[in-house]
Amino acid sequence: MSRPIASSSSIEREQLRPAAAAAKAREPMNVLIVGVGGQGVIMVSKALAWLAQSKGFEVKQSEVHGMAKRGGTVFSHVRFGPQVWSPTIPKGEADILVALEWAEGLRWLPFLKPDTGIFICDTKRIVPPFACLNRRPGAPLRYSRETPAEVKAHVAEGYAIDATRMAEELGNERAANVVLIGALSTALDFSAADWEQALAEFVPKKTIAVNLQAFRRGRAWIEEARTAPPDTQTPPAGTPAPAHLPYSVRLEITPEWCKSCDICVKLCPERCLRLNQERIVELAQPEKCTGCRLCELLCPDFAIRVHLDAVANNDATAQGAKA
Repeated sequence: MSRPIASSSSIEREQLRPAAAAAKAREPMNVLIVGVGGQGVIMVSKALAWLAQSKGFEVKQSEVHGMAKRGGTVFSHVRFGPQVWSPTIPKGEADILVALEWAEGLRWLPFLKPDTGIFICDTKRIVPPFACLNRRPGAPLRYSRETPAEVKAHVAEGYAIDATRMAEELGNERAANVVLIGALSTALDFSAADWEQALAEFVPKKTIAVNLQAFRRGRAWIEEARTAPPDTQTPPAGTPAPAHLPYSVRLEITPEWCKSCDICVKLCPERCLRLNQERIVELAQPEKCTGCRLCELLCPDFAIRVHLDAVANNDATAQGAKA
């Protein structure tokens, strides 16, 4: 009996299978890092690009910050693999989306691969001044209202981590981006030692110790979250309430950092700030403060931080204002 003769189409398919597999193996890893100016988005992307390049991968990096030095949008594309042609990640092709700010993370979700993408996001909410159009103190904010649970239900793998709180507990809030690097490290095939070497290249030398602690804490948090049963997982401490709930405003002023420039006092929309006898800024009329954050965004010395604490209802807000 003669052997069956394969059709030209079947022969072509057999030839294409190993070629397609090889092409897939050459596909670059796409990591998108987003956030707000001043959070350290560029440092995260540069550390990742340096590490990938040190391991022999071809790396392309693209970043946009421009006028976003303080408070505006910052994003960086990092692509690495055996061969990389374009520096930018197409929509729907990001393997990992790392967000240093909650609303920015949600805004970039369409770039994440729908079936396999990993979403890692700090729950920190940097509410822009235009979110406080209602001048009444404690009024609901014009800001993203999605909760971590609602977002995680729409991604293949998602983690909402209170990286800012973790960094604050270590004594350096600015290490929040390194906490997220620790979380990111669990999704890539680089050793922890390699990551720590990369961090030592990019963080200030005086902060290497605290940044290594932040990295290890973020890495451990993700590993625990992956192994914890779904019914025992709890929202991270400090996760802000949805923006439609009323809030109370709390200003944290560091007197040692205030240089008496008077910028915050003059540009406060509610005229609720003043310089005291030592020419240090203070909140003179807390009942007028809307939490617009202009003082925080404009302070050249980072001496002011604005906290928006959720309250149970409007009555609680009113009682807090009277107190």
